[in-house]
Amino acid sequence: MKRIILQVLALLTLSLIPATALVGTAHADCGTASTSKGQVLQGIGESGDDCNDGGVLKAVTAVVTILSIVVGAIAVIMIIVSGFRYITSGGDSGKLGTAKNTLIYALVGLAVAVLAQLLVNIVITQADKVANPPTKTESKKKD
Repeated sequence: MKRIILQVLALLTLSLIPATALVGTAHADCGTASTSKGQVLQGIGESGDDCNDGGVLKAVTAVVTILSIVVGAIAVIMIIVSGFRYITSGGDSGKLGTAKNTLIYALVGLAVAVLAQLLVNIVITQADKVANPPTKTESKKKD
């Protein structure tokens, strides 16, 4: 049983972590419109809309999202396994206890994964606000 679970975990890990998930679209260096390089880049649309230093934040967000999906999938699988163990226990108190413990640990793991996702998103949002404060024109538009 442990071997099957490890194989499922390895399969989920390999299928959910493609290298392209961590790499965004490649854009040319963000030049200003006053330079000839910036004018060329704007003309061919290669400078992109997000010329900022958010690459690290995007990578961390992608990694945390992928890990949360993996942990959530594992927790759901373990909930199903614990239900199967509970049904097939046949009234044996040892097997019932094992099934209940598996269910409790799976639910705790799921709760920890949700709280971790929430905490990381809050931290990333605050870090993004510190790294990219709104300009004076943006703050005037909000008022």
